[in-house]
Amino acid sequence: SIFQRVFIWDLDETIIVFHSLLTGSYANRYGRDPPTSVSLGLRMEEMIFNLADTHLFFNDLEECDQVHIDDVSSDDNGQDLSTYNFGTDGFPAAATSANLCLATGVRGGVDWMRKLAFRYRRVKEIYNTYKNNVGGLLGPAKREAWLQLRAEIEALTDSWLTLALKALTLIHSRTNCVNILVTTTQLIPALAKVLLYGLGVVFPIENIYSATKIGKESCFERIVQRFGRKVVYVVVGDGVEEEQGAKKHSMPFWRITSHSDLMALHHALELEYL
Repeated sequence: SIFQRVFIWDLDETIIVFHSLLTGSYANRYGRDPPTSVSLGLRMEEMIFNLADTHLFFNDLEECDQVHIDDVSSDDNGQDLSTYNFGTDGFPAAATSANLCLATGVRGGVDWMRKLAFRYRRVKEIYNTYKNNVGGLLGPAKREAWLQLRAEIEALTDSWLTLALKALTLIHSRTNCVNILVTTTQLIPALAKVLLYGLGVVFPIENIYSATKIGKESCFERIVQRFGRKVVYVVVGDGVEEEQGAKKHSMPFWRITSHSDLMALHHALELEYL
């Protein structure tokens, strides 16, 4: 591995303020208007699921959730998908009737697994095409609404995301460091979140893991298998689950509870303490 340091990030309430917008707890803590906060959260939630459903096959894939974008790639025969019609390949109906994805370890027939793999390949293509240009994916009208919503959330949260992005961008700019995302959100909505919050640049799609099915600690195991034991891991998060996972793997844990924690992280990176 060319990397010497691997930063494992949590998403919600670490890089982005999302759940605490929806509950109003952010607003209460920082003296902001709770109804405004909740309404911003709901608008963002709608945008996330809209993007996931419209462009990332979430209707088809919700019950067929994967930990990582490449987890079903071995079932892909690599055929050209440029003229492939996902709407008529009979996949969703088969998925619903057979409940193939619900039981872990139960796999559908070869044909069905291939159609599943095609969807994840297309998701990867869309992510890679639009990670620097989400507006192009949304189209003009939705793009305006999205930019407006992003600005309103940044204002209400005192530039939380901007602060997180400063640290993420600094890590990303270093050839010997890498950002990894481990989130409890299902993979497809997580990708929609990453795109909509403008994080696609600092998180290549193969560096995103969803802990929904297996938990964060098992994701950490996979990451250690991937990058090896010679690198230094730093876990950045706000929750108990990532803290315990870090402890179990003897990884330092950088706790994010406020803006000042994000600023301190950026400062430590600038001074090359990390």
